[in-house]
Parts: sequence; structure tokens; C-alpha cells
Amino acid sequence: MTAIEHPRVVLITGGSKGLGAGLVEAFLGAGYCVETCSRSKTDTVRAWEEDPLIKDRFHFTSADVSDSGDADRFIKQAASRWGHIDVLVNNAGVAPEGVIGLFGDGPLDQVIDVNLKGTVYVTRAASRVMLAKRSGAIVNISSVIGLSGYRGLSVYGATKAALDGFTRGLARELGSRGITVNSVAPGYLRTEMSHGLDAQQLGQITRRTPLGRLGEPHDVARAVLFLTDPANDYITGHVLVVDGGLTC
Repeated sequence: MTAIEHPRVVLITGGSKGLGAGLVEAFLGAGYCVETCSRSKTDTVRAWEEDPLIKDRFHFTSADVSDSGDADRFIKQAASRWGHIDVLVNNAGVAPEGVIGLFGDGPLDQVIDVNLKGTVYVTRAASRVMLAKRSGAIVNISSVIGLSGYRGLSVYGATKAALDGFTRGLARELGSRGITVNSVAPGYLRTEMSHGLDAQQLGQITRRTPLGRLGEPHDVARAVLFLTDPANDYITGHVLVVDGGLTC
């Protein structure tokens, strides 16, 4: 990583737990100012707010990114608070399970609203700030489910595949203004998102993974830090898979 002479500002959606919390930890550890949002505050967020070593570089906003008004408010308040936005990480997501024949309208709307529309809402607002200063880095957290599929997660996989398409189109749209756009596609991580899998399923995934383990949030965070490092200004429109070799 290159040295950060002046703290850069990163916005991370869905940073109160799981992978999002791991991303917040990584960027705080790298010296960034971090603003994150989720629908509710967790004990992890409270600990960051009370930590004297980082509380001046951290801010939490209660927001539901699937609501365009909330998404706009999150970006506007963050830009006003810090003065600029250097990095946006679209991490907020939900993964309701169910075979398609039994998949209800409620879960269908939720996964599309949060995973896809929420990402578009936040990116639309943040891009306006980045365009004004002609620089920035955007990373969309997609998933290997969008690349290879998994039974019971077809709708979730559809939203994640859409994010990769969004990444490629946006990279072309924003590249001339000095803004990079990439995706990071994690494999199965040891977070709340994998708690719905039973021991047999987790064991099967582990055995099929060449590196022989589930991923950890820090595995993904390192990839995101790499793509958003100011020195990496010639990587855009790329989907970086972080899955221990599962899809190779």
C-alpha cells in the first residue's frame, strides 16, 4: 500500500457487521476516514464511535440504501462532513434463500431493492461528488454466486451478476473523469451470510476449495484496499474473484 499523506475518505455501505465491518476495520487501519451506514447500529459500531484512537475518523449514519432518499442523504451528509469522497464501497446486501417456484414477492423485492437498486442509488449520488473533483474509486461487492450459481440463491445470484455488468458499464462511463470502477466477487465467507448453510454444506464447499478453507472478511478487504489504492489508477472494469480457487 502507498503511504497516505492526507487521510482519504471512504464510504462503505452495510458496514455494521460481517464483511462490511471487516472492510471498515481495514480502511481505518490503513488511515482512512470512514463513513458507513446500515439500517441499525450494532455493538461493533458503538465500539468504533467510542474508541479514542479512531472516533475522529469514523462516522455512522442510519440509512436504508434501498430508499433513494436515504441513499442521497447518506452521500450528501458524508460529502458535507468530510469535504470530499475518495472511495465508495457498495457492500450492503441481503441473501434470502429459496427455490424459484416458492420464492415470494416480498423476498424478491427486498433482494433487488437492496442489492441492485440500493447500489445504483448510492453510486448515482456519490458519482456526482467524484465527478466534480475528477477522481475517485468505486468497488462493488458482487459474489461468485453471480458467476457460477448455487441452488436456492438464483435471485441473489442474478442481482450480483447485474452488479458486475453495472461495474463494466460504469467503468466506461466514468473512466474519462479519472474514476475507476471495479467489482470484488467473494466466495463463501465465514460471516453471518453463511450461517444459513449447515455443516454438511460448509464441509462440501471447503473440500471443493483448493485452499481448503472458507474466506474471512480480511481476505476480501485486502483486495478492496488494493483496487482503491491511489497508485492503482489503471485498473478498471475488472471483476476480482476472491474465493480460494473455488471457481477456477
